Amino acid sequence: GRKKGGGDGEGDDEDGDEDEDEDDKDGGKKGSAVVRIGVHDAKIGAPLQEALGRRVAVSADERVAELLRGVRMHFARLHGDIGPQDLIKAQLGLAHAFSRSKVKFNVHKVDNMIIQSIALLDQLEKDVNTFAMRAREWYSWHFPELVKIVTDNYQYARCVRVIGNKSSASEDSLGPLTDVLGDEDKAREVVDAAKTSMGTDVSELDLANIDSFAQRVVELADFRKGLHSYLVSKMKNVAPNLASLIGEQVAARLISHAGSLTNLAKYPASTVQILGAEKALFRALKTKGKTPKYGLLFHSTFIGRAKQKNKGRISRYLANKCSIASRVDCFSESSSDVYGRKLREQLEERLLFYETGATPRKNLDVMREAMEAARVENIEDDDNQNTSRLPETVRESKDHKKKSKRKRSHGKVPSRHDEDENNAEEDDVEEGGNDERPKKNRSSSRDNHEEPDRESKKKRRKSSKGKDEERDRSKRKSSDAK
Repeated sequence: GRKKGGGDGEGDDEDGDEDEDEDDKDGGKKGSAVVRIGVHDAKIGAPLQEALGRRVAVSADERVAELLRGVRMHFARLHGDIGPQDLIKAQLGLAHAFSRSKVKFNVHKVDNMIIQSIALLDQLEKDVNTFAMRAREWYSWHFPELVKIVTDNYQYARCVRVIGNKSSASEDSLGPLTDVLGDEDKAREVVDAAKTSMGTDVSELDLANIDSFAQRVVELADFRKGLHSYLVSKMKNVAPNLASLIGEQVAARLISHAGSLTNLAKYPASTVQILGAEKALFRALKTKGKTPKYGLLFHSTFIGRAKQKNKGRISRYLANKCSIASRVDCFSESSSDVYGRKLREQLEERLLFYETGATPRKNLDVMREAMEAARVENIEDDDNQNTSRLPETVRESKDHKKKSKRKRSHGKVPSRHDEDENNAEEDDVEEGGNDERPKKNRSSSRDNHEEPDRESKKKRRKSSKGKDEERDRSKRKSSDAK
């Protein structure tokens, strides 16, 4: 209690009043922010503060981060129903969801296989050429004339396997050599050259090693062909427009150099133009020289067909069309190559314009044609899918019609009088042994069916008339009373 009288008491009263004023002030502040919420990310806290208003204070400072760290560390102890195994399962599920989002949900749109395939294809081309040159050099000690007759590395390795020792080459070798070379005259030339060859003789062990090495070269070449066909089919699924515009291998190299199809779609046309020529670009920027006109796009046929003065112009135009095609492939759900074909037509017209001066079509008109063609193709695909399912739908419609007919026929409920007559007629048929009924009975049964329906209709009409008359009478009485 407070002391009454005296200076001390008055001082105490003044102190108490000051404490009450401070409490009122604090209460006013607390009234403006009743609840305080701590969040880990300040970016989440700003929209929360806007949505909840002044009654809630959102903070994201070091104290909140320390508290959340402690909650994560002791979460299993704080929450009694969740054990360590449940946390491991939750982490595993989150890891699976994250990896699934990285790989993407569409399996056919995975461009990682394209990156690996084009890298392996480039390596195989180098290895096959190196091994084929080594096989030529090795077998030339025994049969040097074969190098000038057969220039293709793959055919040369197969010829080495067919011929073997040059002394065994005879007319019997013409058939297998013709199958390998595809030309009977060239096969005969090989046989004649083997008979008069100036090469040295080699042992059977050396020939066995040469034959084994030639077999490896042939297998690598066959694997390279299979890998190329796989790459073509994969590009048709992932980037059909880009592949039809500049070819499968050049398109795959662009995707591989960019890292993914999405990264390539995000690049501007100026970056796509010099993609693959980064060393020359930085060298030119360092020495203040001329920047390169093209990178990986140099392998396209359009730049090779253009004249030297037009190579930079066609490279810039090709990079623009490649950027459009990559964006269509990346963000479109359709697997059609209509846009790629139309963009290729534009490039052909641009080359013709550089040579003859013929004005090409406008980009807007070409894109409208491409959109219309894509819409027609989508409609045709939908029609094909519907026609494949047509027999089942026709059967279902027929069954539905039959069921509706049965419901209509069984919709009327026969009366007892009708059932008695039908039973009597059935007894008469059983006694007579004939299934046919006389026409009189049929007409009488119809009349019997129609008579109760007519009576019921008359009763309904009478009841409706009586109700109308009662309503009119009540209205008249009410008007008279008024």
